[in-house]
Amino acid sequence: MSIKKLAGQTAWYGISSIAARFINYLLTPYLTYKLSEATYGEQSIVYSAIPFLNVIFTYGMETAYFRFSNKDGVDEKTLFSTAAFSLITSTVFLTGILLLFRQQVATLLSINLHPEFITWAAFVIALDTLTTLPFARLRFEGRPKKYAFIRVVSIFVNVGMVYFFYSILPGLAKSHPESMMAGWYNPDTGAGYYIIAGIIASGFTFLMLLPEFLAIRLQWDGKLWREMLIYSLPLMVAGFGGMINETFDRIMLGWWAPVATQREKLQQVGIYSACYKLSILITLFIQAFRMGAEPFFFQQAKGENAPKTYARVMKFFVITICVMFLVVTLYIDIWKQLIRNRHMWEGLRVVPILLVANMSLGVYYNLSIWYKLSHNTRAGATITLIGAAVTLIINYLFIPHYGYMACAWATLICYASMMVISYVWGQKVYRVPYATKKLLGYFSVMLLFYYCNMAACMLTARPALHLLSGTVFLLLYLRFVYEIEKKELMKLPVVGKWIK
Repeated sequence: MSIKKLAGQTAWYGISSIAARFINYLLTPYLTYKLSEATYGEQSIVYSAIPFLNVIFTYGMETAYFRFSNKDGVDEKTLFSTAAFSLITSTVFLTGILLLFRQQVATLLSINLHPEFITWAAFVIALDTLTTLPFARLRFEGRPKKYAFIRVVSIFVNVGMVYFFYSILPGLAKSHPESMMAGWYNPDTGAGYYIIAGIIASGFTFLMLLPEFLAIRLQWDGKLWREMLIYSLPLMVAGFGGMINETFDRIMLGWWAPVATQREKLQQVGIYSACYKLSILITLFIQAFRMGAEPFFFQQAKGENAPKTYARVMKFFVITICVMFLVVTLYIDIWKQLIRNRHMWEGLRVVPILLVANMSLGVYYNLSIWYKLSHNTRAGATITLIGAAVTLIINYLFIPHYGYMACAWATLICYASMMVISYVWGQKVYRVPYATKKLLGYFSVMLLFYYCNMAACMLTARPALHLLSGTVFLLLYLRFVYEIEKKELMKLPVVGKWIK
């Protein structure tokens, strides 16, 4: 595959992935306006549990498909059919188990009044699992446009159905109480309509992938299947660890939040989840960066100056996320308007902590090149599991005392630990001359300007002066970077011609 073609495919996959997350992100102001804190908390808990179950339902079979499709002597059609039959069988079995124990699972997730949410979530997970391999085959066959089209259209279907259930259906039920629409509407369903919208979107995705699904042949290779399982099951363990780091804090907050009633616990989850969304602004950039950077890193690996290139990329990456941190925190009075429920604003103090956490995760992704180039993916799994252990221990010890603040700090300490471990370990295996002192300097000055702005804002309650203060400190930081990196900035494409 040519570099140009690889870059083109990467762009399509990146666009679809970023678009999906961004469009879902835009639902935040709508959902926080339509749902109460507790209802939003219920929805957040269900969609925190779904990724865990997705890891179990797929058990690394997608990655195993990619791994064995490039193996000599393996027929791709037989491989695809074997993997597909494995997933179909296990999905039917696991969905049955989930439906059978739906009340127990609902109780475990602190939504025991709505076991039907588990039923609906089970169908979302089942449909998503069945589309895993068809999506993988599109990628294997180099059809990124169809892949991106289906992903983006499905998200629009989901958004459309969410709007229908929360804005159109209640009005139709009220204006036509004898109609079929009125029979569909139940105000007590609350967060359940969000899950039902997910079922419809997942079903739509399945239908669009039906040609790939129907390409499954009546072929089964038992030996190949066992080899795939041996390869994929450790990936499932690592994936489970990653989900603990990413979403499990909301489930634990639903268990142990230091409030009196279960409804209050759900309110705490809702507040934390809504404010967590503001930190995703950096996450979107990191994901876009990964889509483009990972192929670039592997392309550069054979070059003599590869380590210096990686160090240079890291420097500009850190500068960018430091600027993004300031853009969010210095203008928090603007960004908080995305959360339409003002009662949720009490959780805004977690935003800077979570932003630094996601910055640490982004740096970790950059550092991870050492174990990817050395084919030591077990090191990545080990670091992820260490992070998961940190998350579980801190949340277990401190959520009962500090609530969602413990979740935020646990996320930061988890990702910071992974970053430091990867840096120390990686420098011993594949040394990259990162400008560590300079990077720490950029980070320290960023925090200094953030705290200086906080102090300035405490002197006045006028929002206009808050914005003015934030703008001044942002411009000062940009000037600080400019003075240090002027020569480097001049060498950059596009940007360089504007630097004098």
